[in-house]
Amino acid sequence: MIYDVVILGGGPAGLAAAVEAKKESAENVLILERDRELGGILNQCIHNGFGLHTFNEELTGPEYAEHYINQVIELGIPYFLDTMVLDMVDQGDLKVIHVINEKEGYMAIQTKAVILTMGCRERPSGAIGIPGYRPSGVFTAGTVQRFVNMEGYMPGKEVVILGSGDIGLIMARRMTLEGAHVQAVCELMPYSNGLVRNIVQCLDDYDIPLKLSHTITFIHGKDRLEGVTVAKVDDHLKVIPGTEEFIPCDTLLLSVGLIPENEITRNAGVEMDSRTNGSVVGELRQTSMPGVFACGNVVHVHDLVDFVSEEAVLAGKGAAKYLKGQLDTNITFTTLNGDGISYVVPQKVSLKNVEEKVTFYMRVRQVFKDKVVNAYIGETLIATKKEKKLLPAEMVNFKIAKNILAQYPAGEIRFVIEEAKK
Repeated sequence: MIYDVVILGGGPAGLAAAVEAKKESAENVLILERDRELGGILNQCIHNGFGLHTFNEELTGPEYAEHYINQVIELGIPYFLDTMVLDMVDQGDLKVIHVINEKEGYMAIQTKAVILTMGCRERPSGAIGIPGYRPSGVFTAGTVQRFVNMEGYMPGKEVVILGSGDIGLIMARRMTLEGAHVQAVCELMPYSNGLVRNIVQCLDDYDIPLKLSHTITFIHGKDRLEGVTVAKVDDHLKVIPGTEEFIPCDTLLLSVGLIPENEITRNAGVEMDSRTNGSVVGELRQTSMPGVFACGNVVHVHDLVDFVSEEAVLAGKGAAKYLKGQLDTNITFTTLNGDGISYVVPQKVSLKNVEEKVTFYMRVRQVFKDKVVNAYIGETLIATKKEKKLLPAEMVNFKIAKNILAQYPAGEIRFVIEEAKK
């Protein structure tokens, strides 16, 4: 069988993209998932806070995933579990996906369109190079989240967390609720990398100290973790001598960033963006390779799963348009991250594919207060968004209507942080 759309990943992005592609009249849609069940990372996120934008109600991760899994089942979309995708090869009108699983063995699946939704992985201890031995007791925060929430294992009792990303903050609370003592959350930057609500609900409510501008300089213990040395850093993120402090612990959780899972994307020859570590995409999440779309954390790391689903709907629509031969490939605008902006997604816009508006997702480089995000084409200000506070941890959603963009010739849309006019 030649499929219309094959989706690589059965997490929130993959599920929402599959549902939308099917609703938009793609006939043969297939989901490939390497885990033992659909839902992706949501299955281990048993805390609430999901779905406020998408479903107007507060859900846990598994509940949020269930909404889409039920739709996949109702629409009769087939899926393979425990299936590892090895490679994707472009053969013009068809793409060949090489996969392997225990039941079917090796398979070469042909498809007209592909949606990449592989998500992201955690940055491990080796990527940050903390001096010391490699004792047991050092984990990434997401690994421990799976151990505790899905497998029923408790990795330790005295805990230090490095990094204040959302997973680290949530696991500080989770470990506390399971009876562990969280000594501190250490953050290299002078601001937290997690959502404000998670700092309040996960640290403040449980009296867990957050040590900003601190890092771990040494891991103690040869076989089992015995403790860590924590030190203060200056404005240039260099350790300040004399500020070292030894904290005894048997467990160290690392929440030091997420990396989009793009080995398949790179090997296939899809154009990548060095700022996001994801593929360069258009307004319907089309990549540089015709018939290949990407959405969710594989494109750029999101703060809310609701925005992942929002993006996945665009990818599903894009794949359906491509199958019908209705996808315009002429680039009208490219985006540029100006002063204060670290990246903008999508990087390209084909205005003919836009129905009503384009939502641009971006992150800021540092903390800003009482500023505006301005969008320019040339020297002309076309749209503005005022914000009381802008944080690198929180994504900015900037919507520009199609009728505004249609007033200007093709060119660059530049986003910058500027002073609010009084």
